[in-house]
Amino acid sequence: MEKRARLRKVLLAATSGVALATSLAAAGSALAQAEPISPALAQAVTTYDIPAQSLNTALLAFASRAGIQIFYDVQRVRDLRNAPLVGSFTPQQALTQLLSGTGITFRFTGANTVTLDTPGATGTTGAIELNPIQVQGNAPPAQAMIGTLAPDYAGGQVARGAQIGLLGERNFMDTPFSQTAYTETLIMNQQARSVADVLENDPSVRSNYAGMAGLDQATIRGFDASDISFNGLYGVAPSRSNVVAIESIERVEVLKGPNAMLFGMAPRGNVGGNINVVPKRAGDTPITQFTGSYISDTQFGAHLDVGRRFGSENSLGVRFNGLIRDGTTPVYGLSAYTGMVALGIDFKADSFRASVDLGYQKQSTNPTRRPLAVAPNIQVPTAPSPQSNWSQPWSRADLSDLYGAFRIEVDIASNITAYVTGGGNSRQASYLSENLTVTNTIGTVTGSTNISNSSQRSGTIEGGLRARGNTGPIHHDFAVAGNMFWYQLGSSSRTAALPASNFYNRSYAPMPSTAGLPMPLDAPKIQTQELLSIGVADTMSVFDERIQLTLGARQQQVIAKNYAVTGVVTSDYNQSAFSPMIALVVKPIEKLSIYGNFAQALQPGASAPIGATNAGQIFAPYVSQQYEIGVKLNMGSFATTLSAFQISQPNAITDPFTNIFSVDGEQVNRGLELMTFGEPLEGFRVLGGFTLLDARLSKTAGGLNQGNRAPGVPDFMLNVGSEWDVPFLKGLTLTGRVIYTSSQYINNANTQSVPAWTRLDLGARYKFEVARQGVTVRANVENVANAGYWTVANGTSLALSNPRTFLLSATLDF
Repeated sequence: MEKRARLRKVLLAATSGVALATSLAAAGSALAQAEPISPALAQAVTTYDIPAQSLNTALLAFASRAGIQIFYDVQRVRDLRNAPLVGSFTPQQALTQLLSGTGITFRFTGANTVTLDTPGATGTTGAIELNPIQVQGNAPPAQAMIGTLAPDYAGGQVARGAQIGLLGERNFMDTPFSQTAYTETLIMNQQARSVADVLENDPSVRSNYAGMAGLDQATIRGFDASDISFNGLYGVAPSRSNVVAIESIERVEVLKGPNAMLFGMAPRGNVGGNINVVPKRAGDTPITQFTGSYISDTQFGAHLDVGRRFGSENSLGVRFNGLIRDGTTPVYGLSAYTGMVALGIDFKADSFRASVDLGYQKQSTNPTRRPLAVAPNIQVPTAPSPQSNWSQPWSRADLSDLYGAFRIEVDIASNITAYVTGGGNSRQASYLSENLTVTNTIGTVTGSTNISNSSQRSGTIEGGLRARGNTGPIHHDFAVAGNMFWYQLGSSSRTAALPASNFYNRSYAPMPSTAGLPMPLDAPKIQTQELLSIGVADTMSVFDERIQLTLGARQQQVIAKNYAVTGVVTSDYNQSAFSPMIALVVKPIEKLSIYGNFAQALQPGASAPIGATNAGQIFAPYVSQQYEIGVKLNMGSFATTLSAFQISQPNAITDPFTNIFSVDGEQVNRGLELMTFGEPLEGFRVLGGFTLLDARLSKTAGGLNQGNRAPGVPDFMLNVGSEWDVPFLKGLTLTGRVIYTSSQYINNANTQSVPAWTRLDLGARYKFEVARQGVTVRANVENVANAGYWTVANGTSLALSNPRTFLLSATLDF
């Protein structure tokens, strides 16, 4: 009852409802009579940034931006490409530029409707006929979220925008943060298997768990960013201790830096940034796609992707994805299984839109190869062969996730949309894994076996309103929302002794008994967490959105409890925090965007431990702060973002002289990032950049380690990838990528470190037709040199690199 009362309070604080979009199809064969364009619309000047791409995609982007309904025959434009449209234009000017060179003409048939005349010759007489008209415009309003996915940027590897939490879908040039949205095209062409695989394109991101450990956890700008949101919602994606099966995902969006005001407080803080996954939706073009895959050593997979739209106006869309992959990996003795089914349904009607996602995922890894802790006062041993596996052959991890989400939008007016969204996840996990510590330079490891069964339930519910309007010369994009996240963990575990071994030459131990441990669903509740918040933001712009100022704030409440297995509450935490944000975008010219922001991240506070003078004192949530400035250059076919930032994160310390526990410690990361993407030359695509980081410990306990480098944070990271379409063999593309990470310390004293490492990936793909059916064959090699090196997990532990891995797949379009 208490939880329901809090939920009602949050949802009543922000307007919630439902929203709409219109999707029309086959409208009759007769053309509407021409009518004059609305005078206001004729004079309206709008800024566009639409690259050369599929004409159908470009028209949808234009209709959404201009608020115009467009009628045309989708079959006639299917193989055409538009001319780039970058700059500020009236509707007539924009369409003239967009359609130049296509042979298609347009005419206004209503105050805000356009018909495209799409001629086609029949027979040999040269006669012209007009095919039946189909409506492809009438896109949802700009403030909506359903049906407003940003189009691909030139080259197709990243998108032109992403979800920015409370601010909605934003073009990257209008976003006052550094952000990148990786597309389904990139995911397929690189044969990614997880979110971590996709993030290997980003120079600001490093995975916490390399070595096929079966976990999607990452750092951004040197800080944790392990909570992955699903369409903007925490607690839905199977990511807290699992890998998101990427085959059901349309986009992987990365927003860098603290973002508590935008997304609400993440369950674990997400100081480094936010990673959001966007599920697939059915498009207007039907899709039936089958992919068969092989991964060394003997892993085989099958993936089916089917999408259809139904109804006379294509109002109902259904997208199904199914995956099974099983077999042994290049890591010695390690086998992995992934099974997944996902269903995405969306509905569009006048002033109403809705979507539902349902999914089930099961993963097993046997044996595991988890990171190694390192004993103090020893040098880090040399990394073994990347095929090595120090885990016992009976160790394993079995996880299953059942998840779902929904979203409903209602357009109260053409410029006001109310919405309600929510989702949840139910997870069961069983682990038989080792907690090992390296004790000397010859590779000796000691530790214990952890036997655990657990169940986790989590979810989010959110309601809000987005509106657009003007007050005099100032344009407003306003948003308000209230949400509630909840999490419950049930767990039963015990440890068993494990004899000493050596990670260079594993010795075998008997499997411990798992008898008597409750099954995951029967495990007693040991932890709960609730995060409640109300957020409001307004982006005020002038001079045709050339100057945009965003002011926002969120009030956040954190409630957490720990329980004994008997059900008795052992600790109770209830604190709140206020998170403001201010951001500015200035566009002196169309191709240049200068931005800056001040933003915060929140993490649950701590209680002073037993033994401290102030034992039991409860601290408010930790507040991390970011100051960032940057510049974005968009040349139409390629773009670059350069940003400089400083993030400070509080640390809890105990004063060695007063024995008082406080949150007076600090880690400060200062950095410079460069990110480039696009197709600067026809048939040549680039993606990547570098990050320079200076991460220091500040305000340390008693001055010990003051000014030292923060553990687990390299000072230089480089990710550069490219693709080349071979001009003398149509359909063939060659690819390559280099990843470099400088050396890192793994302790605060800076006496233990891991060396720098470099990885080279190569690949090729060939696209052709068989019996008029599209076929794409892809071949990739990751870690071509089979380099063995340590990566740093959670700042202080060692994870071993993946070995050389061969990937081969064939995709058939039916």
